[in-house]
Amino acid sequence: MTTFALIGAGPGLGLATARRFGAAGHSVALVARDTQRLDSLTAELARDGIEARGFAADVLDIESLTAALYAAGTSLGTVEILQYSPVPRADFMKPVLDTGADDLDAPLAFSVKGPVTCVNAVLPGMRDLGRGTLLFVNGGSAVRPNPKVAGTSVAFAAESAYARMLHDTLAAENIHAAQLIVPGAIRPDAEHSSPDALAQRLFDIHTERDGFRHYSEPLPD
Repeated sequence: MTTFALIGAGPGLGLATARRFGAAGHSVALVARDTQRLDSLTAELARDGIEARGFAADVLDIESLTAALYAAGTSLGTVEILQYSPVPRADFMKPVLDTGADDLDAPLAFSVKGPVTCVNAVLPGMRDLGRGTLLFVNGGSAVRPNPKVAGTSVAFAAESAYARMLHDTLAAENIHAAQLIVPGAIRPDAEHSSPDALAQRLFDIHTERDGFRHYSEPLPD
């Protein structure tokens, strides 16, 4: 059994994708800061017959993130699929003219150093398997910069560049890196951007391995 590792586990998209990949036979490693949330999510997945464990880590803390993914691979099985989709903090969302140089430190650590740390932690195992999938989930500002949310616009653009380089570089090793852009809010009643719809879309990206950037729905005009 191989492992689906979810960075930024929560009760919406995170739980839905954990269910979808767990239903396909993968064990599930849930990574988040809140241990109570992790306990609740693992219990819910257990009721569905999915083997899942929580690993406490902060994406801004490289050492804890590396340790969590190492523990996940050791206890559950090699990580074959990594999904990086933590929710950015509200203080990343300042208007561009109110954003100073120091205001970019945390968003860039969150959206660049975090993904780089995760990829470096799981890549050796994927290479040993001879396959792997790296999934990056971002909002619309990753492709259309929004001056109202400068921190995430800058950081998501950098994350997109990193993920695209992984896509181009790792394809020859049967490791697929892809990005899913969710332009609007994730809502249970949304046809294409509900947690369940997005989870299925991410699973399809993993299995079909077609192209780098995907959209849950078109960007609004």
